[in-house]
Amino acid sequence: MKGVIGILTGGGDVPGLNPAIRAITFRAIREGYRVVGIKNGWEGTINIDRSKSSKDQKYLVELDELTVNKYRTVGGTFLHTSRTNPKTVSLDKVPDHLSDRYCDKTNDLTEEVLKNLAHAEIDYLIPIGGDDTLGYAAHLHDLGVKIVAIPKTMDNDVPGTDYCIGFSTCVSRTIEFTNQLRTCATSHQRFLVVEVFGRYAGYTAMLPTIAGAADRCVIPEHKFDMDKLTQLLINDRNKCPDKLAVVMVSEGAMFEGSEMIFETDEKDSFGHKKLGGIGDVVAERIHNLSGKYNNGKKVEVINQRLSYLVRSGSPDAIDSLVSTAYGSLAMTLIKEKKFGRMVAMKNGRYESVPISTVQNNKKIIDVNQFYNTERYHPIYTNVIDHPMWIMTSD
Repeated sequence: MKGVIGILTGGGDVPGLNPAIRAITFRAIREGYRVVGIKNGWEGTINIDRSKSSKDQKYLVELDELTVNKYRTVGGTFLHTSRTNPKTVSLDKVPDHLSDRYCDKTNDLTEEVLKNLAHAEIDYLIPIGGDDTLGYAAHLHDLGVKIVAIPKTMDNDVPGTDYCIGFSTCVSRTIEFTNQLRTCATSHQRFLVVEVFGRYAGYTAMLPTIAGAADRCVIPEHKFDMDKLTQLLINDRNKCPDKLAVVMVSEGAMFEGSEMIFETDEKDSFGHKKLGGIGDVVAERIHNLSGKYNNGKKVEVINQRLSYLVRSGSPDAIDSLVSTAYGSLAMTLIKEKKFGRMVAMKNGRYESVPISTVQNNKKIIDVNQFYNTERYHPIYTNVIDHPMWIMTSD
């Protein structure tokens, strides 16, 4: 046997995770490796009990071709996931068998992670996740763990790559559901406000708008003016034969004089509050302002937060293909002993970048190049030499 490969998935679930796990497992087994799935992301790595053998571990599962093939068309991750940061584990999340050693309000369990990976005889680790999950993976690489990472996120905001697993399905579903909602807005001649994912980056609002799903979009990278947005939507509605207008709102978008809107003040272990609610505020304010630009007559609004609908279900064709290619590329890097790398796509070609890239950069929309701040609309008139998704990581 050439060694043991561990796989984990962290952060939010996306369609495409299971095909990536399948691709890694198929190739690894056929080339002489053993594959172990670590359940619940980084939570699994802190919960391995070294008093028990590997086969008796709740958070470890042996992977074989029959197991992973069963989930090839299923969305989400059959290994389950969590938003756990082993560097900042709250006291109530410390495993029972470690409670006598870690008694602080927050605890760094990295030492336990290293010992647990050794106990599970894991030689190589492939974490699949966003910048939080992979940021911790970069930390483990600095401590000597042989890491090869795979980027995933609905927002497509992991630095260093043009594409993250889950993005295509998110865009496809956003377009599909928005087009369905247009029938309701058309019937009642209303505005349609659609809130989509995007904490710091507006890709999931920009791409559907380019595709014609919305007339306008507002994104985290640029604070917008409510009066200007309302006036633009009134003009769009007046020009439309069916008397409707659609705006796509990133969950991290902010209007002038405001900050991000959160569902709760509670933070996850990476320090993030859960976003949600900007769509509600925009819908209410557009309704109240609409009479000002519509001869005194207010326009009713249909307001919909797509949220988990766009991350549920099976991956589309692109996410099935790219995730499989990413899994195979991760195995190539392991075979070539190129550790501390993240698989990536740059200008339509598969390659890899240092995993430290996820810690040293931010991936957001280049507003000057791709976003018209007067029209609240993407700029895409010249796409020569741009990749398929137009807006890249550079």
